Amino acid sequence: MADSPHLSARQGIYNVEELEADDDWQMVQTKGNQFVVNGQPFYVNGFNTYWLMVFAADLSTRGKVSELFQQASSVGLTVCRTWAFNDGQWRALQKSPSVYDEDVFKALDFLVSEAKKYKIRLILSLVNNWDAYGGKAQYVKWGNASGLNLTSDDEFFSHPTLRSYYKSHVKAMLNRVNTFTNITYKDDPTIFAWELMNEPRCTSDPSGDTLQSWIAEMAAYVKSLDAKHLVEIGEEGFYGPSAPARTQFNPNSYATQVGTDFIRNHQALGVDFASVHIYADSWISQTISDAHLQFTKSWMEAHIEDAEKYLGMPVIFSEFGVSTKDTGYNSSYRDTLIGTVYKTLLNSTKKGGSGAGSLLWQLFPDGTDYMDDGYAIVLSKSHSTANLISLHSTRLAIFNSRCSWHCRWGCRKKNSLETFLFQDNL
Repeated sequence: MADSPHLSARQGIYNVEELEADDDWQMVQTKGNQFVVNGQPFYVNGFNTYWLMVFAADLSTRGKVSELFQQASSVGLTVCRTWAFNDGQWRALQKSPSVYDEDVFKALDFLVSEAKKYKIRLILSLVNNWDAYGGKAQYVKWGNASGLNLTSDDEFFSHPTLRSYYKSHVKAMLNRVNTFTNITYKDDPTIFAWELMNEPRCTSDPSGDTLQSWIAEMAAYVKSLDAKHLVEIGEEGFYGPSAPARTQFNPNSYATQVGTDFIRNHQALGVDFASVHIYADSWISQTISDAHLQFTKSWMEAHIEDAEKYLGMPVIFSEFGVSTKDTGYNSSYRDTLIGTVYKTLLNSTKKGGSGAGSLLWQLFPDGTDYMDDGYAIVLSKSHSTANLISLHSTRLAIFNSRCSWHCRWGCRKKNSLETFLFQDNL
């Protein structure tokens, strides 16, 4: 694509927002299959950086949090997904059930307050399916330390004691009063949504009943404490037994057996929008090929269709990326993959569909390469990728505001606006 200044996205946002009143920072809500803020559509262009709380807990690295938000804001990114957990590990937030390190909680406070300064909203994930940062395995260890006889990490989902541990963490998080802003988390519009778990799987029960029960209970519990914020599950998007005709879209046969069931899970009361991840290089093959792009498009289109037809809610593709460690990787391919995701979303957007946004995995500031899992994007070192993100942000920023823009200025510029938003030059 043609080169363009990184500032173009922010310029696009400011040009449009000058036409609008300076609205207060309000909660994100859903209206049908779309997100809205102050009654206006809100399409998401965002990113993941999971380790921000840990970096904020150390004064020598805290500045990297601010640096990242500044860089993300400069290319128009508006939502960040990050961990609001670190269970029983080094620099743990939760040292044992309901016992917290106040300094680490203050680091999370800083992260939330800093995000608001850069007008970035946060999706906060509450626990991990995987062992990193503790996860469900740590909850099982805590249970056994208390005298239980647990033999599977999946008992996190079923054992009443572990369910109570999780609920206690949810309660502590939602009722936390930010020491920087004095705003209770459950009242803070900076928080876009609560995520029940990062990539939940329950392989011990491929029927999906165990995980479905957990989702239903925990979504309802979060809503009982916080009716203002949106809730999402954190799933990868695999189809399960309730929708056998859709399992053809799964990346492999194993995906049907991990205990998740995309449509059924997202029909649980209290779940406000759908989450889907995209990792063709992990699920299909670690060798780059055009088949990955074809899978990405069909995977997205299937879930957008389901969100419209069966769920009546928005869907965010909340992790996607490609690893520099993959055989055949090059930066041009990464841009093509990102462009495929963005174009598929825009095709939904222009029809008023459920495709509501995406979050790159993952964005890093300079000097944090030692944390790179292969997927890191450092904007200062990735100019073509930064330009691609910036262009998509500009399109979404204008689209987010075009209803009131048209109402105020009439439709005389509508055709040129539509051409810019949806021209096929990604």
